[in-house]
Amino acid sequence: MTAWLSVIGIGEDGLSGLSPAARALLDTAEVVVGGQRHLAFLPDSPAERLRWIAPFADNLPRLQALRGRRVCVLASGDPMWFGVGATLLPGFAADEVTVLPHPGAFSLAAARMGWPLAETACLTVHGRPLEAVALHLYPGARLLVLSEDGTTPARLAGLLAAQGFAASRITVLEHLGGPAEQCFLWREGRCADLNTLAVEVIGPPGLSRLPGLPDEAFLHDGQLTKREVRAVTLSALAPWPGALLWDVGAGCGSVAIEWARAGGRAIAIEPDTDRRARIAHNAARLGVPGLTVVAGSAPEVLAGLEPPDAVFIGGGTSRPGVIEAGWAALKPTGRLVANGVTAEAEAALFAWQASHGGELSRIAISRLAPTGRFHTWHPLMPVTQYLGIKP
Repeated sequence: MTAWLSVIGIGEDGLSGLSPAARALLDTAEVVVGGQRHLAFLPDSPAERLRWIAPFADNLPRLQALRGRRVCVLASGDPMWFGVGATLLPGFAADEVTVLPHPGAFSLAAARMGWPLAETACLTVHGRPLEAVALHLYPGARLLVLSEDGTTPARLAGLLAAQGFAASRITVLEHLGGPAEQCFLWREGRCADLNTLAVEVIGPPGLSRLPGLPDEAFLHDGQLTKREVRAVTLSALAPWPGALLWDVGAGCGSVAIEWARAGGRAIAIEPDTDRRARIAHNAARLGVPGLTVVAGSAPEVLAGLEPPDAVFIGGGTSRPGVIEAGWAALKPTGRLVANGVTAEAEAALFAWQASHGGELSRIAISRLAPTGRFHTWHPLMPVTQYLGIKP
């Protein structure tokens, strides 16, 4: 199929910054699509102009309906980096689309700051939760952040302070690449809505991205997979970026949150209302606000959920049908890990391992604590852990 849809990156320098190829595609287009700011760059022409509508997902069928005409989409900077190209292109065949990028905000900001782009975290809070920035905070980190609007610097400063990084430096880069460009160290107040933030993170060591966060990092009511057991559990689950975990009987969500902090996606399944609220709070505070929280009890609530790459059963192991439902939904080569502390849960894991194979481990942890004038080892309840890999 001949490419009929072109996605052209455009900067604050407008039409003068376009390459000859991009300008030719724009000049010959029958329909030009973009936001108000981009369409304002266009000279008078017979081309039909379409503005984006909200919600943005509704624009995909509008574009698909134009198939066969010459259509040009104008996008900010690099359309494939947090841009409209990355959002729209999955709806089209590769040979239908031509993408011509322009230097984007990240490239321009890195050039202004003198930061190697490969060593800088590039993030966006445009239409996304600000709390996700918390995942990337550690001493010496350099962040480039696409803002939502002119209030973002103040909100980001508040997040940095709440996470213990109040001394961090925020540079505001407004209207990059255009005649109104300004770069300045933010102190207070609102800036131009079109801005990118460069953050030099300064402060004490924060929370590690490795499994096994301190127990006190989570709000909980006692239903918590303890730090040492949690580290072993995440090791058995073996998270990888983009993989989906079901955390069944999630409690305070500690396992699901640590899976998400390792780059995966997670669904925390919990019947108790107060615990679900704690899961949401913990997820936002620990930098993974995109974690999904589902109300209900397994196995009934599992029907209809997206099939998982891994399943963790931390609560309800002994309930009839829970292990079976998790195993049935699991993708091939996926991992099921189940922890049990009661005799009934242990019996269920023994029976399952006998019929389906897999590994059983006993995890016994003791912590040193005062006993009168002395210190003695205080054992936690031993945990029986099952690990099975689906053929």
